[in-house]
Formats: sequence, C-alpha cells, structure tokens
Amino acid sequence: MASYMSMGEAHRRITDYLNRFVDVISYQDGTSLKPLLSLSSESPSFLALADALNLFQDANRLIKQADKYSQYAEIVAPLFRAMQSYRVGHLVESYQAFEKSANAFIQEFRNWESAWALEALYVVVYEIRILAEKADRELASNGKTPEKLKAAGSFLMKVFGVLAGKGPKRVGALYVTCQLFKVYFKLGTVHLCRSVIRSIETARIFDFEEFPVRDKVTYMYYTGRLEVLNENFPAADHKLSYALKHCDPQSEANIRMILKYLVPVKLSIGILPKKALLEKYTLVEYSDIVLAMKRGDLRLLRHALEEHEDRFLRSGVYLVLEKLELQVYQRLVKKIYIIQKQKDPSKAHQIKLEMIVKALKWLEMEMDLDEVECIMSILIYKNLVKGYFAHKSKVAVLSKQDPFPKLNGKPINS
Repeated sequence: MASYMSMGEAHRRITDYLNRFVDVISYQDGTSLKPLLSLSSESPSFLALADALNLFQDANRLIKQADKYSQYAEIVAPLFRAMQSYRVGHLVESYQAFEKSANAFIQEFRNWESAWALEALYVVVYEIRILAEKADRELASNGKTPEKLKAAGSFLMKVFGVLAGKGPKRVGALYVTCQLFKVYFKLGTVHLCRSVIRSIETARIFDFEEFPVRDKVTYMYYTGRLEVLNENFPAADHKLSYALKHCDPQSEANIRMILKYLVPVKLSIGILPKKALLEKYTLVEYSDIVLAMKRGDLRLLRHALEEHEDRFLRSGVYLVLEKLELQVYQRLVKKIYIIQKQKDPSKAHQIKLEMIVKALKWLEMEMDLDEVECIMSILIYKNLVKGYFAHKSKVAVLSKQDPFPKLNGKPINS
C-alpha cells in the first residue's frame, strides 16, 4: 500500500513507467505496450504505480520535465488520473480520464503507418468497455443514470472508423466489432449491430478470412444470437455451428456459451443433441426438453419450460423452445399411428381425434375435440403431418407415403 512507500520510491516508479512507455513506442514494441495501458487487470505493477501516483500527487510536473515525456502528455497525464481514481474506487472519474487518454492514443495510432500497436489498441478498446460497465454500476448505485457504456459505444464506433481503411490495421476491425456487440447486447440496443455487420459483410475492404480466428468465432457467436432473435434459424445454425467448429476446444466455457444457443436452434430444425453432450457442458436444462420431443410428451415439455423459465428468458431462447410444442404434438400423433399400425395396418392412416384426446388425458393434459382439431390442422398446414382432415367424422386421414415428414435441418414452415 501507499503508506509503506517512500516519496523517493514513488518518484522512481513513476519515472520508470514513463521511460518504459517512451521506449516501447520508440521501438514499436506492441507486446510491451499492452500491460502499460491496462487498469482492470489489477496487476501488482499497476497497483504499485497507482499507489505511487496517489502518494506523489504531482506526476504532471514529471511529465513536463522532459520533452521525451511531454510529447505523450495527452495520453499519459489522463491515464495517470484514471489509474489514481481506479485505485481508490472512483470509477466514474476513472472512466472519464481513461476516455480522454484513449482519444489521444487513437490520434497517435492514426499517425503510425504500420499496425505494430494493434494489440495495444485492443487493450484500450477492452478497457474502455470494462471501465464503462463499472462506472455505470457506480452511477446506478448512487441513483444516477448509467450513461458511460453508451459513451463507450460511441468511442468504439470512432475506433472502427479508424480501422476501416485499406491498410494492415483493418484486421483489427473485427475485434472492435465484437466489443461493440458486447456493448449493444448489454444495453439492449442490438438493432445498432446492423450497420457494423453491413460494413463487415458488404464492404470490399474486408476479407472475412483474413481476420484472426478468435475474432471470427466471437463475431459468428454474436451474429448467430441475432439470427436467433430474428427467428432466422438456418442462418443461426450456420453461424453458431461455425463458431463451435472453430472455437478453441480447451475453452469449455466458450463452447458452453455457443451451445446454449445452438442447442435450441438445432431442436427447432429437428436435430436432437446427445445426452452426453448436454451433461459434458452442464446444459441439463435442455435434457427434459429433448426427452419430451422423443416421447411426444407435452406435459414434460411444459414442465421443463416452467422449471427453467428465468434462465431461458435471460438467454432469449424461451420463445424458440415454446414453439417446439408442434414437434412434440407431431411425435405424439406418430406414436398413436405406430400403435394403430401394429393393431390394424389397414386403418393405421385414419386417426380419430378422440384417440389424441385420450392420449393427452393420459398425460394429464385436458383438451377437447375442437382444440385437438385445431392442432391437427396446424400440423397439416405446417407440413409436420401429411394428410387431410375429415371434419364430419372427426378423423385425420394421413398420407400412406411419408405421413410424418422429417425437418432434415430445415425450419417448420411459417
């Protein structure tokens, strides 16, 4: 802590930092620049420097003493203030100071012809988002309007503009895009993702394959989630499957995050995951849903949705899972069809609605003939059942060829 540090030691730590900062820029050493810009890591060297700054209290004088320091004063002076405020828990002040430093860093970054500082820029971009989230929590706890994450989003758009050129720096655009996605999802303003996605996917300056794998995986994960929200399941399947395929196999937490959305997407297009997969990645909330789909057990599906409702709502997949009822009805009708076929093959394709009512009653689901008729009509309309409905005799007459078409990875007809 600062109380155990002498003034001379504080002076030495600050000048050491300034010398390192100047040297790494002079040598274009991006790897060594990264830790000099990080606050949220709370590394021992950062904590010691922050304590030194709070003890010394006049770092600006040291910056102005030498030209080699003062040329970066607009970056370093507010960065020091951000460190000081962060160390004593004044997170709003820390964010405001860091944003000033970050803006000055971007100006310098523009002037550097090569992309040597790209990894350091990633640190700045990450820190601005993390600090904004912490500052907003402080504002909310004091009864004020959280506004810093929105400001961070504006800053990240500015950074995206800097990277959206034809030079080597453009490979950094996808990392910034992914940080923007995190901001927009957190703020609940996912519609703002569209303009950035358009830039990435339609602008000729970007070649998606040249971006780092890490960033491509994150991008596909977030755009896949957007497709889930839009109920565009084939696109969601493609994007989330890409993210899963290219995700680091050692990153089990990331794989689980992808599967949390990919599993309901696969279910919606008729593909059931294996029990071992759900157990390995602790996605047991889907176990009963899968079982309900296999059995045609509407009661079990509704119970699973009710039991995990909060979790599914937070993930944004509840409505996707709720729509699985039609597939469960299809499975139930198919089971009745199979039983009838074993008893009397000649009449297997004629299913009395009363049989479905009885099956539902056995599942403790009370429905009358009119409700069941409505459900059968929907199943036929959406091509989950092939056949026609004989209204007078209350019988569903199924096609003798392929009466229960498989989805084969395609969504149910809307």
